[in-house]
Amino acid sequence: MSDAISHRPAISESSAIVYVIDDDLPICEAIESLFRSVGIHARTYSHATAFLTGALPDTPSCLLLDVRLKGPSGFVVQNLMRERQIQIPIIFMTAHGDVAMSVKAMKAGAFDFLTKPVRDQELLDVVAEALKADEKRLRFERSMTALKLQYDSLTPRQREVMALVVSGLMNKQIASHMCLSEITVKIYRREAMKKMGAMTVADLVRKAVQLGVRESIQDEIAQHRSLTREAVIWGTNGGFGDEAAAEAAVDSRVRHV
Repeated sequence: MSDAISHRPAISESSAIVYVIDDDLPICEAIESLFRSVGIHARTYSHATAFLTGALPDTPSCLLLDVRLKGPSGFVVQNLMRERQIQIPIIFMTAHGDVAMSVKAMKAGAFDFLTKPVRDQELLDVVAEALKADEKRLRFERSMTALKLQYDSLTPRQREVMALVVSGLMNKQIASHMCLSEITVKIYRREAMKKMGAMTVADLVRKAVQLGVRESIQDEIAQHRSLTREAVIWGTNGGFGDEAAAEAAVDSRVRHV
């Protein structure tokens, strides 16, 4: 570690944690001291096992990981983290790196690859960016969890109406599709929007896209159209005859679905 510190990194949460896996004790102590000087908590490990088996708090974090370790290498640790869905940013450090090694790390999803000795300011800046990225990831995960809870609170009918609304259907078309009255559809629609916290249809569409609801309804609509065509053909010709003769009737029933 070297170089003077010119400024404190812009970390938005004081609870951020920097994990360090390096079997060089003096390096660990220097890194821990550096981050303590700017108000960031660092946890150091001489072996990857303790880190991999411990529970990580739900707070912005990143990992400073040496490539060469006693036991599993840094690349093995990276693979194990991916398998265990530990998604915090990884910043590799090594005194024996080359281009091929850095390319391998970055292709596998590393946030950055640093060569020892690392200047203090460079390390602080890279870690600051990694913590910002992890903070963004955590915000997204929390918002998705809340969104899924909202969606789970909908009844099956409310979900179906929501899906049809975001696919572009009007209340009258939805009523025909679901064999309900238009008034009933309006009630389901209003309740669905309230539970989803959507003030407008555009807001509901945005939430549906995040959940994947808008895409899934297309399969259901296609299936409905297929079943309706078969029913009309059967009813028109007693189960036999020309499909083209019944196509107009089918279109009139499912044109807007």
